[in-house]
Amino acid sequence: MGEKIEQLRRQSNLGVLVRLTFENLVPTGRGSDEDAQRQFKAAYDTAIAFVNNPQGWLVFLGPTGCGKTHLACAIANELISRGSPVLYIGVADLLDHLRYTFNPNSEVTYDEFFERVKKSPLLVLDDLNISGATPWARGKLEQLLDYRFNVRLPTVITTSVPIGDFDDSLKGRLSDPEFCHVCVVRERLPSILEEFSESQLQMLREKTFENFDYKLLHLQPKERQSLEQAYRCALNFARCPEGWLVLMGVNGCGKTHLAAAIANYLRSENKQVLFIVVPELLDHLRSAFSPESRVHYDELFEVVKKSPILILDDFGEQSATPWAQEKLYQLINYRYNARLATVITTCLSLDEIESRISSRMVDPAIGLVLNIDAPDYRGNTRSRQTGRRGQQQKYPRRSNTS
Repeated sequence: MGEKIEQLRRQSNLGVLVRLTFENLVPTGRGSDEDAQRQFKAAYDTAIAFVNNPQGWLVFLGPTGCGKTHLACAIANELISRGSPVLYIGVADLLDHLRYTFNPNSEVTYDEFFERVKKSPLLVLDDLNISGATPWARGKLEQLLDYRFNVRLPTVITTSVPIGDFDDSLKGRLSDPEFCHVCVVRERLPSILEEFSESQLQMLREKTFENFDYKLLHLQPKERQSLEQAYRCALNFARCPEGWLVLMGVNGCGKTHLAAAIANYLRSENKQVLFIVVPELLDHLRSAFSPESRVHYDELFEVVKKSPILILDDFGEQSATPWAQEKLYQLINYRYNARLATVITTCLSLDEIESRISSRMVDPAIGLVLNIDAPDYRGNTRSRQTGRRGQQQKYPRRSNTS
């Protein structure tokens, strides 16, 4: 029996996630308030019930870092310990594997790999998110889920996307009360992350599209045109947050104003967005190693990494150490593979950014890189104020943000 279980573990694709079990899962979760604990306990009980009767689809819904992957992997590990075959795979990895099977060096054909996933007796599909996915990727996911739904194969799914945000076909399957049970693990982001993101935007709330003026005095036509292009691209991204938008330029040229305008616009539309100043993110990650930290390092990094929409301001400002470079690469690489909506501002040139990261930034299949060819935005504003006696200054001075 022991040899069979070890074989099932090897075939499960869980890897290091074999450590995520019910034994090391707190039944009430890590939330500090009673509502969050009650909600997680209900999800925990649902997971236990599914293990004892693995039928239908079980969907764990909640923001990144709430514990839904642990719950899903705990189900997988418990079933394997009972001798049942399970296959675990993250959506981003699934799509990467499918793409790689077209490579002549692939040891497995596309049909072999897709059939294995599609017909697995029990599949754990982690981090289902099709926002920003290519038509090909959407088609593969729909094909996979349509098959498992029609054949009635038990499936565990985790997602941070509200069910109503999926396409009609998938939304209909996930909303089927007779076959699919949606379990909300947590309705809101962890409070520590809310505080973190809120603190970043606190002094930038006045930065909107309405008060971004790309027709500043003393600009050359080429510079004014560059600002206008950045403005229109940022506004288009806010209206339809898909892919990547990278804003490059000197300190003070308006990058942070546009990034904050995107965040403020999305929040006015009740969309979940994280606005992160990269140097402060790295400081938070370092402090998470402290025993006094209110949040675990893995939880904080996972929430940032998997946020549906992420804005990274001042990218590369404190990436000199190997540790910082590796963290930023892991963050960028995950979001690149998962095709998660991302905005990046940086005063560095592409040549000054590590090649592993810059090569992903410039990929035209996922996003757009804009070099704002304009001088200090704040300096031009002050010049305009001086030149127009009695007119109120439109943009307040900032000393640390670009």
